[in-house]
Amino acid sequence: MAITAKFTQDQIAAAERYAGMTPPTAIDPRIEALVTDLIGRVADKWTMLVLEVLAERGTLRFSRLAEAVGGVSQKMLTQTLRAMERDGLVDRTVYAVVPPKVEYTLTSLGFTLGAAFCGVWVWAGENLSRVEEARSAFDRRD
Repeated sequence: MAITAKFTQDQIAAAERYAGMTPPTAIDPRIEALVTDLIGRVADKWTMLVLEVLAERGTLRFSRLAEAVGGVSQKMLTQTLRAMERDGLVDRTVYAVVPPKVEYTLTSLGFTLGAAFCGVWVWAGENLSRVEEARSAFDRRD
């Protein structure tokens, strides 16, 4: 399932701000650990897809989110959402009704993480043909 990225002006502005910054030369080990953890988290395709779906569609129930992400198992989506909630990327709201109703919303922290990775979309758009050429050249070597 292809999901089209739709970034708001605020997300684009945040991405441009992040892109224009220079990382500090002396890095706090806690920041280094967080970056390593977050790279691992967003490298997981489910986290990125959940970020995109919630940014695009807003608050969703678990079942609607699963449909929108597509291909994710209930167990994997649950694990992904729990990790994202722990990191402050999503808010989980449980309503005391029968059957239980649970909704997920991207937090402002989640939006800014999505904005920080907005540059990947720009890079991919600018370099798609070069990557395809490199892959073709590599595949022809065998």
